[in-house]
Amino acid sequence: MTLDDARMAWLGWLNNQKRCSPHTLAAYGHAFRGYVSYLGNQWGEVSLDDVTRVTSGDLRGWMAHLRAKTQPLSARSLAQHLSAIKSFHSYLDLHLNQGNVQVGLMRGPRLKATLPRPLNEDQAIGLLAEARMDSDRDDWENSRDEAVYMLLYGLGLRISEALSLTIGETPLGESVRITGKGNKMRVLPVLEGVREAIEHYKAQQPFVLQPGDRLFRAKRGGDLSPRHVQASMQHLRSRLGLSDRATPHALRHSFATHLLGSGADLRSIQELLGHASLSTTQKYTQVDAERLLSAYAAAHPKGE
Repeated sequence: MTLDDARMAWLGWLNNQKRCSPHTLAAYGHAFRGYVSYLGNQWGEVSLDDVTRVTSGDLRGWMAHLRAKTQPLSARSLAQHLSAIKSFHSYLDLHLNQGNVQVGLMRGPRLKATLPRPLNEDQAIGLLAEARMDSDRDDWENSRDEAVYMLLYGLGLRISEALSLTIGETPLGESVRITGKGNKMRVLPVLEGVREAIEHYKAQQPFVLQPGDRLFRAKRGGDLSPRHVQASMQHLRSRLGLSDRATPHALRHSFATHLLGSGADLRSIQELLGHASLSTTQKYTQVDAERLLSAYAAAHPKGE
């Protein structure tokens, strides 16, 4: 087997067995190409046998090379690159019996823990109301964006999940099935306001669509892209004077944080968000604690 054969088999395994997203596959493929290019510059021609014999020193040299580039990678990007290479070597170990202990033990850069940055309730509700009031666009476009934001804030969807809905899945019932990361299915209750926003948009959008077509359309009729949703949110937050933290994904964070603040338990929020690990969901307890402490400090007579 050649090195390129191993690369193709690995990516196929990630796609078919691990159910990695196209974004992850592209990122891992890019990291692998850079890794092999670096080794080639050090050794000349690189074979599969050569790659299986890399040392921790080789890996440290590669990561130092990434840090020394004209546009050096962030610690998080470095960690993702290393994760890609460790995944490749893990595949070689599992399927070709060509493991490399030194790669498995290699540790990436220490990452600073980050917390979700939700909007408060007034900001989230105000943003949803403002979405339908842009006089520079057609009414159906405003209704479309409002419906997308309602799915993010009302159901806690990721952008990709909201944009994957098809005409045939509407009108939404009391619940909706969503396929999220890792091809994991979850069932979410649908608020009446979400259902109404979607039907209002459907009644206004000007295109003739088939059941299998994506629900949300761009101005010229193509599929609406995540980049468009992000750009629309950027325009909207500038009109409202909100900070850069007002992103589409922040609405999903707000969904979880506001549920937690209203008494929902972590396990329920984990299921609603589609998190594989409860530890991911537990970040929201820290966010809520910060909000409570801030409110306490502002309101208590001895808070100053």
